[in-house]
Amino acid sequence: MDEQQPQPTFNIEKIYIKDLSLEIPHAPEVFLTSEQPQVEVQLHNEGGLIGDGLYQVVLTVTLTAKAGDKTLFLVEAAQAGIFQIRNLPEADTEPLLSTACPNILFPYVREVVSDVISRAGFPPVYLAPVNFEAMYMQRLQEAQAQGQAAPKIEIAH
Repeated sequence: MDEQQPQPTFNIEKIYIKDLSLEIPHAPEVFLTSEQPQVEVQLHNEGGLIGDGLYQVVLTVTLTAKAGDKTLFLVEAAQAGIFQIRNLPEADTEPLLSTACPNILFPYVREVVSDVISRAGFPPVYLAPVNFEAMYMQRLQEAQAQGQAAPKIEIAH
């Protein structure tokens, strides 16, 4: 009798906001300025195994808006997800956690960031789409160039 290999499975178990903060260090003066702010966006992605076939991935966006040397606002949102991944070779799990999971989480964190900024009294900021596959491939190439093993799921850009 021929035993069949179990089919690989990938399911979203839960999507949630793990952490959210907003700082307006120079309020209310910042609302009186007409200077165009400079906006800096940083992305960080991390995750790992939390149970039998369950992985948590956290995509953190830090957005800082400055006018000159004054910070208008700083928002940090950590959007998390619990994903079930079963019957997948270990070599295929890392790319899935580094690309597919952040792609799923990004629209949620994008909405949270835009919403919190507009609720704080500023014009909304819309985050541009992110190519997590390209970021992952770049990290792989950098690691290979340095003679290191393939990087684990920690992405900081």
